[in-house]
Amino acid sequence: MSGTLYVVGTPIGNLGDLSPRAAQTLRDVDFIACEDTRVTARIVNHLGIKKPLVSYHEHNRFERADTIAERLLAGEDCALATDAGMPAISDPGCVLVDVCRKRGVEVVAVPGPTALATAVAVSGMDCSRFTFEGFLSVNKPSRREHLDSLRDERRAMVFYEAPHKLSRTLRDMADVFGDRDIALCRELTKVYEDVERTTLFAAAEKYSAETPKGEFVLIVAGKTAEAASMTAEDAVDLAETLMREQGLSVSDAARIASKRSGVSKSDIYDALVNSKRGEDRQ
Repeated sequence: MSGTLYVVGTPIGNLGDLSPRAAQTLRDVDFIACEDTRVTARIVNHLGIKKPLVSYHEHNRFERADTIAERLLAGEDCALATDAGMPAISDPGCVLVDVCRKRGVEVVAVPGPTALATAVAVSGMDCSRFTFEGFLSVNKPSRREHLDSLRDERRAMVFYEAPHKLSRTLRDMADVFGDRDIALCRELTKVYEDVERTTLFAAAEKYSAETPKGEFVLIVAGKTAEAASMTAEDAVDLAETLMREQGLSVSDAARIASKRSGVSKSDIYDALVNSKRGEDRQ
């Protein structure tokens, strides 16, 4: 009789969030497959238990998945844990789960914390409908393609991001989405937990000069109904009206029109300058 793969949610920061069921599962299984044995060791040490830890991560997920599946088919039970949160969510655990299901191994969820749900809950953003986009690619063309595909998304969008890539990500988002509301959720459930509500332009400017710390969940507002009804030409016309009626500079008019339309500020600015509409106010 084959064993069972338990997909175990672990704390995203505060060890007190480990559920009693998760703790009991970690005690009962024969071994634990984990993203980083050092991280999972802190959890099992906190529980006062000793279990064999098997490294399972992005770089060995395919070959190690087969090895683990063989042990499960031989009758052992395994707990799958990631460094933080639920395995298989923007995580290589999805490969192991898929292999086990295809080979007839029982897979059981032991739910726990997730940064995704936690950020949505505390952000205050309108997330009655949202799409989870995970991590953006480090490859610039792939990143841009991903963001471009979401340009007209009406739902809120949730992303994971590392601190060293935050500045570039915010600049790319501002360029593609225009100026939208954003919540930057950092170090959730930890001592320095922080939720910052601002706009994409303001966030991009702030973090271009400030090096952030901690892992981020970003929640970006979807395209509004007003913006969805506006074309790029409409956005340029709006900027021109703002310049004429309110005396705004090209830059300020482009910023406001971008926020209203979702069209890139730089695209509006360039169109104004190239058409010579804004020459008098540069």
